[in-house]
Amino acid sequence: MTEMRGYLAKVARSDATVLVTGETGTGKERVASAIHALGPRAAGPLVSVNCAAIPDALFESEMFGHERGAFTGAMASFPGRFAQADRGTLFLDEIGEMAPAAQAKLLRVLEDRKVTAVGSVRPRAVDVRIVAASNQRLEELVAARQFRADLFYRLNVARIDLPPLRARPEDIAPIVDHFIAEQNSRLAMRVGRPDAALLASMRQYSWPGNVRELRNMVEALFIDAPQDRAVRLEDLPRSFRDLLASDRSAGAPERERLAEVLRETRWNKVEAARQMNWSRMTLYRKLAKYALDPEGDDQD
Repeated sequence: MTEMRGYLAKVARSDATVLVTGETGTGKERVASAIHALGPRAAGPLVSVNCAAIPDALFESEMFGHERGAFTGAMASFPGRFAQADRGTLFLDEIGEMAPAAQAKLLRVLEDRKVTAVGSVRPRAVDVRIVAASNQRLEELVAARQFRADLFYRLNVARIDLPPLRARPEDIAPIVDHFIAEQNSRLAMRVGRPDAALLASMRQYSWPGNVRELRNMVEALFIDAPQDRAVRLEDLPRSFRDLLASDRSAGAPERERLAEVLRETRWNKVEAARQMNWSRMTLYRKLAKYALDPEGDDQD
């Protein structure tokens, strides 16, 4: 992820339109916030819009604004999201859900850099940076004629594809450490880091909810968390323990998990047996079964 962070910083320093793609929960909104904070518009506003939540009939009013009395119920004027984001960044989340008519209107604004509020005849110039995000690949939506090709090319200037958490298990430990530190600071607690067995289980889990699911697990841990010691699998709420256990038994080889625990504990067999929830005799049988020994293992 070091390479990804370096590219993100370069993208942020430019003023280019950005398209962020990734599965739900991979952190697209955090990326948008980072791009804004690290970019030339950091002093301006960051306005976030969930495109999937805007009804087609209200798209122009929500995005471009409306004048008082422009339609029934318009008791006051509203500037619109583009005007709110002027000299800043407009984050368009789930842009793949936008209706075709709305796509055409958005494209026109991106080309002209002007909006006209509903009920007005005077266009207003807007100066915004666009960061768009989707949990779908827009190229596939274009091929299926569900997304405008010309709008896709307008958005796809700087591209950031966020890999799912299951594809980068090496990032789990630092992410967990960050979330635990964040919660410790917020709640004035002293919850420790995960032990080797719990980390091994986390790395072997598929994380369908990605980073968001991992954050939820850490937050749930703090409901009844032990303090001043390493966190163990049994410290997690049962729902999360069952998730990790079912995923591990379905796909993760026992030898691989045991080898990781042994490396993390520097071949302390008493601690390894405890973390694997085995007796020492069971541990010795498994060592013989899998032909594991300190000399043949890379302990770094």
